[in-house]
Amino acid sequence: MKMIKLTETIAGNVSRTVNPIGRKLRIDLGANQVQTAGTYDGAKNALILGGASGYGLASRVTVAFGQGANTLSVGYERAPQGESLGTAGWWNQVYVKQAAEAQGLRAVNVNADAFLTATKQQVIDRLQREHWAPLDLVVYAIAAPKRVNPADATEVWRSVIKPIGQSVTDETLDLAHERLVRQTLPPASPAEIAATVHVMGGEDWELWIEALKAAGVLAPDCKTILFSYEGPEATAPIYHDGTLGRAKRAAEASAQRLQRVLAPTGGEALISVNRSVTTRASMVIPGFARYCMALYQVEQAAGGHERSLDHVDRLFRQMVYGQHRRVDDQGRLRPDAQELAASVQAAVNQLLGEMTAANFSPNWPGYQQLRREFRELSGFGVPGIRDEMPAMMLDKVVF
Repeated sequence: MKMIKLTETIAGNVSRTVNPIGRKLRIDLGANQVQTAGTYDGAKNALILGGASGYGLASRVTVAFGQGANTLSVGYERAPQGESLGTAGWWNQVYVKQAAEAQGLRAVNVNADAFLTATKQQVIDRLQREHWAPLDLVVYAIAAPKRVNPADATEVWRSVIKPIGQSVTDETLDLAHERLVRQTLPPASPAEIAATVHVMGGEDWELWIEALKAAGVLAPDCKTILFSYEGPEATAPIYHDGTLGRAKRAAEASAQRLQRVLAPTGGEALISVNRSVTTRASMVIPGFARYCMALYQVEQAAGGHERSLDHVDRLFRQMVYGQHRRVDDQGRLRPDAQELAASVQAAVNQLLGEMTAANFSPNWPGYQQLRREFRELSGFGVPGIRDEMPAMMLDKVVF
């Protein structure tokens, strides 16, 4: 049997390769984890926008295997071609589909740019053509670097990760070289701020809900949820007070408008302020990985660390469909309360003072946990999985 050797390549904080076998095991383990926790009443037909990775993938796994929902996922990933095995997100969608269909659930993957009007119409056409029951859940979990203006295709908005008002210098993790490096980010220009809001705010979320509602494919009591982030003081200069934070505030304003649209028929537009986790998107935020190292180390010592699936499964079980909603004065769901507890943040801040470029050690428990999670996002370092795969697997893949 011909085998394909799988080589892990990390550039900066980005993984350039994938181990599909490792990703299959992680998907299967995640599905089993959710089912072992018990099924519960929730969505029956869900649209996951951004379901290929991160919180979107976690949402799809928990609604499919915890709630028994049929899922249609939109992701924008690179498929295998030639000697390239594509991206981890592409394989994630393949393996969720396989696992869901094995249990009699409908699972559809659409590989397209969710920002495009044509993609919205493609999804609507498919829902209608295949006689889906109305959607009772729409998850919006898009994290993308650019978006084409839907009113003018010649204009492309590009998001930036920058502070606002003044430069910020921080130590950030370089995973490829296992070191901390100092980095100074200049403040964003007004044009960069506006572009980031267009890409990462709630404009496209609103367009999706408006299009789905106009097409008659939303259930009267449909819930829609977008994931936001508040974060601690340690990450505020880059995130909460920066361009990403500005975009999140815009998304929260979108939720208020959508709530007025959906509430009359029993629907809901929800914002969930989620915790800090290891995802492809979060690892490129300057300074964020260093904070995560300290947080994970504190959580490991206390026995309370959550990955994205753990966090989202708790969110849906307890807050979205459960009886334990925890909301703030703005009506946002706050599953991040555990992370932001004063005792946790005091311990994290003490560790951050000790985690410097001068004394960095790959033996730090927090770093080891973060690196393990990062590698597993691409299927590497998964216990029991070798870095090779049968070539014949590529001939049997059904997206």
